[in-house]
Amino acid sequence: MENIMPRMKSRSLDLICREEIRVRYAPSPTGTLHIGGARAALFNYLFAKKNKGSFILRIEDTDLERSRKEFEKDIFDGLEWLGIKWDEGPIPRSNEYSGLFGPYRQSERGEIYEKYIKKLLDDNKAYYCFCSPEDLATQRQYQIRRGEAPKYTKTCVNIPKEEIKRLKMEGKKSVIRLKTPLKKMRFNDLIRGSVEIDSEEIGDIVIARDLKTPLYNMAVVIDDFEMKISHVIRGEDHISNTPKQMIIAEALGIPYPIYAHLPLVLGPDKSKMSKRHGAVSVTEYKKQGYLSDAMINFMAFLGWNPGTDREIYSIDELIEDFTLEKIRKSGAVFNIKKLDNTNSLYIRKKDIDELVELCIPFLLKSGLIKENYDKILIKKAVLLYRERMKTLSEISELADYLFKNKIIYDKELLRWKGMNDEDLRESLDIIYNIMFKIKNEDWNEENLKNVLMPEAEKKESRGVLLWPLRVALTGKKASAGPFEVADALGKEKTLERIKKAKEKI
Repeated sequence: MENIMPRMKSRSLDLICREEIRVRYAPSPTGTLHIGGARAALFNYLFAKKNKGSFILRIEDTDLERSRKEFEKDIFDGLEWLGIKWDEGPIPRSNEYSGLFGPYRQSERGEIYEKYIKKLLDDNKAYYCFCSPEDLATQRQYQIRRGEAPKYTKTCVNIPKEEIKRLKMEGKKSVIRLKTPLKKMRFNDLIRGSVEIDSEEIGDIVIARDLKTPLYNMAVVIDDFEMKISHVIRGEDHISNTPKQMIIAEALGIPYPIYAHLPLVLGPDKSKMSKRHGAVSVTEYKKQGYLSDAMINFMAFLGWNPGTDREIYSIDELIEDFTLEKIRKSGAVFNIKKLDNTNSLYIRKKDIDELVELCIPFLLKSGLIKENYDKILIKKAVLLYRERMKTLSEISELADYLFKNKIIYDKELLRWKGMNDEDLRESLDIIYNIMFKIKNEDWNEENLKNVLMPEAEKKESRGVLLWPLRVALTGKKASAGPFEVADALGKEKTLERIKKAKEKI
């Protein structure tokens, strides 16, 4: 322990405050990257960049049974898609890492943890506990019946070293507990203000399974110290862990970071966001056709309020305006309609050629286009529906008729109000004859409108001509306007579809 103790003693909280800002996002790879986790990563990233600091990614995979490499990959992919780049941490798709304080996976840091855990045992600040799960359950039930807060009763605190050695030789299972001092634990949360918890309510907490396998709170304290983390910004569901981590840090003689606990992301019913509220994985939103910059903008407002009416920010603008002081204490309600509105706004702002490239994978997946696709037609489709799309995936449903060779018509849908077969046939004949005479070089939305609208105005309602035309071209009850659609389809396809519609009568 000689190599780390001098650094332990020399560091102080005041020193941390004057050093470089260093924050970390430390997900557990036991599930996909969800909105709450991504929001925490974003706020850490914004805080670091605003203060010219470093953003560290650390994988907390001490839960070996539930941790999965596919979940770790999902975390990497989600952060990369959002544009949240870490300064230190694992290098995706490799076993390497970047930074001076690695490894950045807890499963690879066993030797580091061993020094600290052994130090606590040697200093008589921790001890081996051999109580069985059944014994502990009995203790808890007894305390609950007496109206007491359940905590460990220190049964094993004074077991002699010789007895410990004998029990271990016999293969008796054990854990390592920290001796928790009786005191008031106070810390100043940068979002919630002063927080106080009585350590008596905590009891002697389990800090490790063995010398190289710390539990969550122990590993976090060591990692935050070793990686020189200055601020811990995380969800409010971790508030109960904070005093435990402070107690561990004090026992080790090391400073603890400054804390800020974010409000939880809540579902529409004000309960904690979960799968029952819809898609919660970042990769799922990507698959549904949400834009990464729209997701960033939306997540920024889950608990943060700039204090103005402005709602649209680029990532650089968020960095400039972001402060922890503007984060609300109350839970942030996830509103899918708000996300849709934000995404549709970003879709409308996208460069058309970039938007075409983003839509192509969705058209390919739907089978509407093949690898030898017509990019000009795709661009026409995107231009038609850019103002109507809430997500990129909607292009396949909205514009499918442009890519199909055959439209399935509903004869009844072709009719305008009160039309019989003769009326419908007459309207389609008029439309066909007028459009047939338009030259190919004059075939565009403006000319089509100039030629057809005067004829439509002669009827008791413009719908007598324009409704059958639009349905004949699209087969849909709702779509873009008939002139826009006819322009996108071209003269040959337009006339062919009108003929097919007439055959339905």
